Amino acid sequence: MVSTPRVRALPSSWQFAFVGAVVSLPVSTVLNRLPNSEATVGAGIMIFGAFVAGAIAAVRSADPDAVGLRAGFLGGALELLVFMVTSGTTTAWPLSRVAFFALASAFVLCLAPVFGLGCGRVGGWVVRSVASRWNSTASTS
Repeated sequence: MVSTPRVRALPSSWQFAFVGAVVSLPVSTVLNRLPNSEATVGAGIMIFGAFVAGAIAAVRSADPDAVGLRAGFLGGALELLVFMVTSGTTTAWPLSRVAFFALASAFVLCLAPVFGLGCGRVGGWVVRSVASRWNSTASTS
């Protein structure tokens, strides 16, 4: 008797969030190269990635809010990881700094999805607005 493997695919909301995060990386890189730019990869994922993910979700009849929330969480987690790798390894970590970093990390992981939620909602709204206008002009002609 052959047993089936227990491999589950990611839910579509997580798939769309990952696609939005990957698509936003070139945009974040270009923005970071501009003069006097302080753009980061995590912020790019929170804003552009969530926007793209919300747009994809609206096209695929999924919830753009949920997708944007997940993309914002991915951006916040990546930003914390980048901070830990770059700045976290070069400084001393007394107990007070560890406590502050834990509280600040919790704050970032709670606030980043809110930005993603808003940008995902805007991305879904833009796609629905453009699609409704495009469909109404196509049906009237």
